[in-house]
Amino acid sequence: MSTLSTNVSIKSLGELFTTSPINGYTRIRTPFLYPDGDVIDLFYSEKAEVVTITDLGETLRWLRMQSLSPRRSPKQEKLIEDVCLNHGLERYKGMLTARVKPGDNFSSVLMRVAQGALRVADLWFTMRTRAVESVSEEVELFLGEKQVAFERGERLVGRSGRTWQVDFHTRTLRKSSLVCVLGTGSRAAARSVCEHVLATWYDLNSLKVGPEGMQFVSLFDDTMDVWAGEDFKLVEDFSTIARWSKPDEFAEILAA
Repeated sequence: MSTLSTNVSIKSLGELFTTSPINGYTRIRTPFLYPDGDVIDLFYSEKAEVVTITDLGETLRWLRMQSLSPRRSPKQEKLIEDVCLNHGLERYKGMLTARVKPGDNFSSVLMRVAQGALRVADLWFTMRTRAVESVSEEVELFLGEKQVAFERGERLVGRSGRTWQVDFHTRTLRKSSLVCVLGTGSRAAARSVCEHVLATWYDLNSLKVGPEGMQFVSLFDDTMDVWAGEDFKLVEDFSTIARWSKPDEFAEILAA
């Protein structure tokens, strides 16, 4: 495919697509948008008559910026693999790419890459509506990155004889902590989540005393705008408040 034919194919896309040269590539500004309104740009290069279309890693970079976790979960990785398979794309060094082979229609390949970028970006919606279990997966990855020893899902018997499950039992050099993760996508459910954690801390309160007394930490997933000031106050007398929007502060609380 010659440069001339490529340019003709670009023009055939219509006025909604514009091009400009940038760092050895031709940038194609598409009419498609990421969920936050940013424009999806694609890029193509031509070497030895082989045309490659790519997003230069912008889609996965954008998705990574929407999460506090430094790594994607195995489920998210599998979903990205499925998108690439369905749209005939290669993921190489974080870039979504496709080659325009002899006989291929340039516009069709371009649209495949654009559709793949849209589908990958749409994973943001699953992240925004995740349940506590998914938040806990992010916390687990974070604790692993910080090399904080932990046990997940430990079941403990309170003074009432009832068994409670905490999300994490962490152990650092100076202190051990029990962590309950508070997460919900519903404002209506926020108060009941807090009340359950309050009951947990109240019944397990005896574990805070003694020479090896443990710290109680209520970790709010405040990346979801569902919490009221009263929700934090409900548990702050029985636990230390941490916010998932500030993971480094959370790590400092565990190590203090």
